[in-house]
This record gives sequence, structure tokens and C-alpha cells, in this order.
Amino acid sequence: MKLERAFFAATAIVSVAATAAMAQSDATTLTIATVNNGDMITMQGLMDDFNEKHPDINVEWVTLEENVLRQNVTTDISTGGGQYDILTIGTYEVPIWGANGWLVPLDDLPAEYEVDDIIPAIRDGLSVDDTLYAVPFYGESSFTMYRKDLMEEAGLEMPDAPTWEFIRDAAAKMTDRENDVNGICLRGKAGWGENMALLTAMSNSFGARWFDEDWNAQFDSEAWSNTLNFYLDMMEESGPAGAANNGFNENLTLFQQGKCGIWIDATSAGQFVVNDDSTVAEHVGFAQAPDTGLGKRGNWLWAWSLAIPTSSENVEAAKTFLTWATGPDYGELVANEKGWVAVPPGTRSSLYENENYTGAAPFADMTMASMNTADPNNPTVDPVPYTGVQFVAIPEFQGIGTQVGQQFAAALAGQQSAEDALAAAQELTNEEMEAAGY
Repeated sequence: MKLERAFFAATAIVSVAATAAMAQSDATTLTIATVNNGDMITMQGLMDDFNEKHPDINVEWVTLEENVLRQNVTTDISTGGGQYDILTIGTYEVPIWGANGWLVPLDDLPAEYEVDDIIPAIRDGLSVDDTLYAVPFYGESSFTMYRKDLMEEAGLEMPDAPTWEFIRDAAAKMTDRENDVNGICLRGKAGWGENMALLTAMSNSFGARWFDEDWNAQFDSEAWSNTLNFYLDMMEESGPAGAANNGFNENLTLFQQGKCGIWIDATSAGQFVVNDDSTVAEHVGFAQAPDTGLGKRGNWLWAWSLAIPTSSENVEAAKTFLTWATGPDYGELVANEKGWVAVPPGTRSSLYENENYTGAAPFADMTMASMNTADPNNPTVDPVPYTGVQFVAIPEFQGIGTQVGQQFAAALAGQQSAEDALAAAQELTNEEMEAAGY
């Protein structure tokens, strides 16, 4: 009898193991390309919840630095490579790729997903002809983050809506080289979505534009000269060493470590400058992005979003993941695990009606104010033939923007003058646009 019981027990164990192995082999595997930003890393840390709810779907992550991600997924989707089932892309790519038929339309999401709760400006930016082609993981504008203690020591008070001149003056007074405190940290790393996101939005507030109404480049304008020279002079006076290598993540680290007095960047950074990783959390204040009095502020509009390429062979499983990762229940999951302040911002109207969130996130009101004042359809002081605040919504912009960004990063690194950088930007942009048929 003992031998029989042992035999049946062993058989049962083998049977369970075989069943589990069979279930594993039958599971669908999704490959997701994503950016190495904090909110995306948080999502990967919460995968136990998804795995428990969907044991028939395995997820493999490819996490990349921002510039590398953009190059990687653009190459894959334009060649139909089919390397990924889900892409992390933004407000620039979605309308272009959706119109090209490269993305799966998301017009059949379940009712409990509550599509209408997505903030209208974000939803519109991810749609083509009223059809949604991506769902936002987090949305953002840009604003000013600053050290209230250093501002007070400098004898200044940050306005809710500062000018660029005030920012420059405050940054100079807050700079303390002996104690490794830089008055200001701004993006300098080359890339259409890195330094050019900042500088394009900044140029809007100086009255500049990428193109006139006939698609002629405008880098030879006084407004662009004022923008770039102001940026370079301020960074030389008050910015960190090696700023040409700093993008979003590098500046975030500097600010968290107490090495920046002012940082103008994405509103999605709000949670990370006041969380436990920030050594200056109790001293952080928020204001709108600066202006020059011309009616436009230096703030952008963006959403890091999840989309399914038409080359994916696992569309239904991918939609299941999108519904989990960007649906209304995901915010509750993050809040339970990380606190309300860590909930991905800028996507759902209901989040900004939730007192749990607004009470925990001191940047919430300023985030919405910044998002509401960014206008992709009228981004500049003078009229333009394009849409997009910190980018130009044409396919050619990705290549042109990166090349221009390289010229401006070289100027920041002291390798050429502002005038030479602008002249090179003017020439290469006109050449590329002429070759493209504009």
C-alpha cells in the first residue's frame, strides 16, 4: 500500500508539472519595447498583478534609453520587422504611423476601459480621424521645478508664471559652485525629443518657429538667435558641467541630489522630485514654464503611449495588456503599492477629480494648467503650416530634429558658436525639406 500511495503521489506530481509546462508552452509571449523612465520601470515592478490575472500571457521587456528606443522602434515599424508586439511611442509618432496603416486601431476597447475619461487633448493627439491608435500611459506638459529654500536665500520669490529673464537672474543668484549647486539644469543631450523638445518649446515663447508658411526654415531669424544665445549664456553662467550630455534622466538625478536650483522639464517629473529618492523633496516648488511676454509659454504637450504595430501576431493579447496597463484600475494598483503621488499623471480626467491624488501631489494643479495652455494647433506667435508644440508633425522631423539637436549640443559643448550652429541648422533643414519635396 505504501508503494502504491507513493506511486500515485509521484504520478500526481508529474501530472501537475506536465500540466504547468503545457500551460506555459501554450502561453502567448508579448515583446514590449519601452523607455527607461521612472513610470515605465514602476509598471514592470507591478507585473505580478498582470501575471496573476492573465497567466496565459507572458511578457518580455526591452527597456531602452529614449533616443535608442526611438531609433529602434522607428526602424522596426517602417521595415515591418515585427520584433515587437507593443511599442512605447509618443504624440509625434502616433498620428503619422496610424495614418500610414502601421498601427492597429483601438476602437474596440471594452466599456470598462472608459475611453472618454482620457483627457481630450491627449486623446485627440493619439487619434486619426477620430480613431484611437494608441493609449496613453502618462501625459505631460512642461513646467518649472525649483528649490524654495535656495530661492529664499537669494531673496527672491518665484512667480506662478515666471519670465525667462527672471529665471536667468534667479539661476545666477542660486548658483554655488563651491558646494556643487547649479542654478539651473536644462536638457543638452542631442535628440529631437531631448534637447530639441526643450529648445523648440522655448523658441515658441521667444517668437521663433521652425518654418514659415511656405516651409522655409527660420533658423536665420532674430527670434531663433535670441533663443539659442539666451539658452547658451544662461547655461554657461549657471548650468552644470558637461550639460551637453544631460537629458531628462541625468537632470532628474542632479535635481534629486540637490545639485540644481531650477529645472524646467516634463511635468511627469513632479512625483520624482518629491518622492523618497529626492534629497530635497521638502523644498520643491512648482511654477509654469517661462515666457517673454509674447503670449506663448515654453511648455509642450506629450504622452508616452502604448501602441500595437500591425506586424504583431498577438494583437488580442496585446490589447489585453494595454487595457491593464492604461485602464482606470491601474492607478489604484500604483496607489496601493507606491502611494497616490506615484500614479502616472496626465491621462485621465478622473485622476484630477480624485482628492486622494490632488492631496498627495503638490504638482497636480500646475500640471493641468500647463497641459491646458499648450496648443498643438497654434504653437507659435506667427502662423505656421504645421501642428505640434515641441515638434513638427511631419515624418521628416525625426531626422531633421536630431541633426539640428546635434548642432545645438555642439554649441553648448563649446565646439562651435551659436551663429555657426544656427547657420548649419538653416542649411541642413532647407536641404532635407527640399529633398523631401516641400
